[in-house]
Amino acid sequence: MLATQMRLMYVKFFEERGHKEIASASLIPDNDPSVLFTTAGMHPLVPYLLGERHPMGKRLVSVQKCIRTDDIEEVGDGFHHTYFEMLGNWSLGDYFKEESIQMSFTFLTDVVGIPIHKLAVTVFEGHEKIPKDTEAYAIWKRIGLGDDQIYYYGMKENWWGPAGETGPCGPDTEIFYDIGTDFCGDDCGPACNCGKFVEIWNNVFMQYNRLPDGSFVMLEQKNVDTGMSLERILTIFNHMESNYETDLFAPIIQSIENLTGTALSKANEREYRIIADHMRAVTFILGDNKRINPSNTGQGYILRRLIRRVIRLIKMMGVPENILPQIAEVIISIYAPVYPELSANRDYIHRELEKELSLFVRTLEHGLKVAEKVFFSLMKGDCLEGETIFRLFDTFGFPPEFTEELAKEKGISVDIEGFRTLLTLHQEKSRSAAQGLFKGGLADHSGQTAKLHTATHLLHSALRRVLGDDVFQRGSNINAERLRFDFSFDRKMTENELNQVSKIVNQAISEGLDIVCDEMPVEEALDSGAIGVFETRYDEVVKVYSIGDYSREICGGPHATNTSELRSFKILKEESSSSGVRRIKAVVG
Repeated sequence: MLATQMRLMYVKFFEERGHKEIASASLIPDNDPSVLFTTAGMHPLVPYLLGERHPMGKRLVSVQKCIRTDDIEEVGDGFHHTYFEMLGNWSLGDYFKEESIQMSFTFLTDVVGIPIHKLAVTVFEGHEKIPKDTEAYAIWKRIGLGDDQIYYYGMKENWWGPAGETGPCGPDTEIFYDIGTDFCGDDCGPACNCGKFVEIWNNVFMQYNRLPDGSFVMLEQKNVDTGMSLERILTIFNHMESNYETDLFAPIIQSIENLTGTALSKANEREYRIIADHMRAVTFILGDNKRINPSNTGQGYILRRLIRRVIRLIKMMGVPENILPQIAEVIISIYAPVYPELSANRDYIHRELEKELSLFVRTLEHGLKVAEKVFFSLMKGDCLEGETIFRLFDTFGFPPEFTEELAKEKGISVDIEGFRTLLTLHQEKSRSAAQGLFKGGLADHSGQTAKLHTATHLLHSALRRVLGDDVFQRGSNINAERLRFDFSFDRKMTENELNQVSKIVNQAISEGLDIVCDEMPVEEALDSGAIGVFETRYDEVVKVYSIGDYSREICGGPHATNTSELRSFKILKEESSSSGVRRIKAVVG
């Protein structure tokens, strides 16, 4: 079965059971400082998981684009990816464990055709004051799974959330496919990393709210949040050994073979998989309508890291020319029918890939000069310290593989283990810093956040009034202190223009206008003059927020109820974000 068929089959299954399909959101979370990328289908749904009414109802289904970088070191095996598509279904205060588990089981066994004996599941074993999930265990038993197929695990394996310090969370039940090979003997279970069990689906039962003091209380609205990898279920359905054999990857691997002139083999398999995976992620990040570009911070840093890792691997294969745009073109051809933004942003994707290669070549040249100075001070037979290898890599971007190659040519050994130790420490610090983004959490929809979000609507409108209708939002980021707003414009704004924008926003605030929310079909919303930001595809029914004659936008974020709540608006800074994109930082109150 092809990926397109699997997407359609999944959505149809849940539509037949009362779910409404919602569109995939951008890979770049809107107004969410807690994460760099959309990592799950639940990100755009946080307000509704907290109790706000979704315009499409209580039962939802989607295929969501996702980026995850916590598994980046695992990329190269058969099942882990940086970019993937999450098949998800949700119950917002409607059905709960019984129906959720039954529907997942029916889809896997009746639709996908997995024999029941090939399934294994895990359930929550309880923790302190949170009881053991005997209910989920009993449901699996009634369905027909044996005791030897159901495993109890703790908070690490079978508890989701909260994404930050507080918010919705709860036990989950994870569904695994037993590939049938006996790796570890009788004691092996789904929590083992030997490869015998492949996780397919995760059903999260959001029934608790974690409070600031660390305690848990039951939620008034109990939700179900599920997620399944399209890539993995497609592999299992087609009886393949890895995701890279599916139609999502096979053409990419073939293009790498053709462009490098080297056939795929066991010796280069990992490198080919990393190139295919990273280029897919890079193409989707660059192809997003929010126009992220490679940089040294935030999403741009992750993007740059992925591109440069691909460049290093290709250069180590001895390929002199830049083949990244050609690989990206294959990816666009695979995915554009489903995600048309890739075609719309084709020129931008190619341009940024060409630009980043040029920058990296200069970085390598500089790093090579520094490396040569280091080697000049060493004698044949000496050992290059791991700390020096790491400095060349971290400070100058010089790949350790290149350092090893130079050392070998000069008869110098290298402390590669010392380098790996330092790199691991660096990665752990980076991971901790990334986790720090979750302070406040995905559920941070405080009054201040709502005010700042409302201010972005007024700012967007004011910029279009002052600078022209060609101005559109390119991204935004909000925390409790300030808003950051990116917009399409090709020059620095003058002081007079900034003053005009501030005046318009403050005028709207002083008028004490109610923020009105209407739900309507997307065609009606666009016909009424509502601005649609970013998305090429919307849900059938959308929310439109209107602020007097100042602003009318399709949006799903938190808002103030009246502009007077903002009190005042002040621009702190206007600067360049990337080519053709400007950035404003501002505060309210």
